[in-house]
Amino acid sequence: MVCSSSPLASNAGLEILAKGGNAVDAAVATAAVMAVVEPTSNGLGSDAFAIVWMKDRIYGLNASGRSPGNISIEKVKALGYDAMPKRGWIPVMVPGAPKAWASLVGRFGNLSLKEVLAPAIRYAENGFTVSPVLSFLWNKYVTREGEEYGDKKEFREWKRIFTKDGKAPSFGEIIRFPDHARSLRLIAETEAKAFYEGEIAEKIVAQSERDGGFFTMEDFRNYDVEWVDPISVNYRGYDVWEIPPNGQGLVALIALNILKNFDFKERDSADTFHKQFEAIKIAFADALSCVTDPEQMIVDYHGYLKDEYGKYRASMISEEAKVYEGADPSSCGTVYMCTADHEGNMVSYIQSNYMDFGSGIVIEDYGVSMQNRGYDFSLDETKANVLKPNKRSYHTIIPGFLSREGKAVGPFGVMGGYMQPQGHVQVVMNLLDFHLNPQMALDAPRWQWTHGKDFIVEPRFDREIVEELRKKGHPIEVSENYYSYGRGQMILRLDNGTYIGACESRTDSNIACY
Repeated sequence: MVCSSSPLASNAGLEILAKGGNAVDAAVATAAVMAVVEPTSNGLGSDAFAIVWMKDRIYGLNASGRSPGNISIEKVKALGYDAMPKRGWIPVMVPGAPKAWASLVGRFGNLSLKEVLAPAIRYAENGFTVSPVLSFLWNKYVTREGEEYGDKKEFREWKRIFTKDGKAPSFGEIIRFPDHARSLRLIAETEAKAFYEGEIAEKIVAQSERDGGFFTMEDFRNYDVEWVDPISVNYRGYDVWEIPPNGQGLVALIALNILKNFDFKERDSADTFHKQFEAIKIAFADALSCVTDPEQMIVDYHGYLKDEYGKYRASMISEEAKVYEGADPSSCGTVYMCTADHEGNMVSYIQSNYMDFGSGIVIEDYGVSMQNRGYDFSLDETKANVLKPNKRSYHTIIPGFLSREGKAVGPFGVMGGYMQPQGHVQVVMNLLDFHLNPQMALDAPRWQWTHGKDFIVEPRFDREIVEELRKKGHPIEVSENYYSYGRGQMILRLDNGTYIGACESRTDSNIACY
């Protein structure tokens, strides 16, 4: 089974399974196609994370990028910035996705990287049709950012590749990306070495030097992914797994560690939502105060996941909405897809350019749209996520996974920046507290914390409950922007080995299985 936000990508994963590939091969094939057919969210210059369940063991992959070795706070401020800019070369990090593909297939795959990337190359060369949601997002971005880019040299290739006379393609239009195909072939033939040591890396560095970036070839040659041990909390008898920092999966686990101290009678009640709201605010306060490159964290984040810390934070929740500050636990942290094969192996995978198309930088003649993950760095030296050379930033993309008593239950994920851990908490509770089936768990109306005490909720929220929450001190806006609430997929494995897949209605989702 393969679940993603694109029917073309899901079918590509299924194609690889039919050729003898396993869940890892299918996940990489799906991810590579997503880099072609959903450029509004990801691309060849993305970062990635994965949780792999292989032969009854769980593995984590951190393929987030590092900042250039030559960058510094002083150099950024000398260019006239008081904070990290959103677009251009300054927020670009070394992309991790191509090496993630090669590393996953190299360690676990049944097929070669050439075979696995073949569907993505085919779509890039022969073309694909623009889907309804993709058309909406593409037009929204081009309309919003087109004037900002102006005729600046560094954004001209983005306009050439992703617009037609400055306009987004329309629904049903056929799009071809020959430059993407060229890069994908090089990645496939060299097992991603061309991206980090050869032709593509050389082009990225040359364009960076020409347009005021900070990259050198050493930044790419020295880059590698990191295999990590996923972290978890036990919630209602299930282990909920996330990738450790620098990812923000810690936020979801802190919140669940707090919420497991309450008994919830019903989903749609002001009391349930109030406790969820408070727990997620606490979780973000803790994580945002400490999460950064794990090599430079000064807080042991494992303390946040201890039962006694969850009880301590739960005791702080009263009947009134509050604003919380981070605490030290030692004294009392995009596109998603999932796959499963006939042997019970499963993959929870996510990759992203961060904000829409990313930095707006596209590598000329190679179709590599560079992410802007460095936008989350701070130029304040007192902050945990302060900008430094060769550093990984706080990262929003997070894959999730469920297991029970040492057996895999399945992968899940929700896309959407800082919505992601909030989506994880809501989906897990929908499944385990309120016993919704996977499709209902994903489709249920969502809320999102934005800042301070402020939340937005979908229009389907019960208006009486909204008013009760406002009386508790929660400023709530009913927002009709469904794309603010994330887009998710899930696969669950029953005890008899049958898979149940779910793709929510907020996206062009697809479940492919046989």
